[in-house]
Amino acid sequence: MVRLSIIIPAFNEEQRLPKTLEHLRQYLSSASYSSEVLVVDDGSTDGTRRVVKETEKDFPALRLIVNERNRGKGYSVRQGVREAAGEVILFFDADASTPIDQVEKFFPHFQDGADVLIGSRSLPNSDVRVHQPWYRETMGRTFNLFVRFFVLRGFIDTQCGFKAFSHEAAHRIFTRQRLSGFSFDVEILFIAGKLGYKIVEVPIVWINSPSSRVHPVWDSVRMFVELMRIRLNDWRGLYKEKITGP
Repeated sequence: MVRLSIIIPAFNEEQRLPKTLEHLRQYLSSASYSSEVLVVDDGSTDGTRRVVKETEKDFPALRLIVNERNRGKGYSVRQGVREAAGEVILFFDADASTPIDQVEKFFPHFQDGADVLIGSRSLPNSDVRVHQPWYRETMGRTFNLFVRFFVLRGFIDTQCGFKAFSHEAAHRIFTRQRLSGFSFDVEILFIAGKLGYKIVEVPIVWINSPSSRVHPVWDSVRMFVELMRIRLNDWRGLYKEKITGP
């Protein structure tokens, strides 16, 4: 079995992907463990697919998965999990705001029995080298207050795009996932807790990308609505069922 699967959800990432894929190729080529990188193209209209296909020639561990239309980040990560063979499955943002070497901090926790690892920008030992604009940081703190009040207590940073799962936990969690938008992070952690998995939050390095596509107003509203959907889905018993279709 592959040791590490890295899933990158990508929508119109022609500009940022080349640097990120080269970052991964260089790091993984010297790693002592086997790996694979799965880029899930979420119906891009630019050259994202072309970039991946061209990079595959010199990066045998790289593979492209295609959504024929835009389905959302949560859907794309779930598609990647379905294809992932790794003992550890990590999803990783296309802007590489967290350097891939931070995954080394996760492996000891898996050895100690953790099932889900959350990269956190908000713990005392977190190293935020380039901050988000003040209004995005305020938006994030406010959203996390809503998360803790309505859905999920005990975690400081649920939205960092650097999370890893044991193979078994990933496949059990993501087959129950219902949301496709930005709040899918909260949903999968909520499901992990319901299934009794051990979740650990780990401080990581963060270097903010200035080209974030999260709208501070409209996406905040959508994310709040999705938090209510998580509670409604749980009340309806949907997280007891597995999703078998696309």
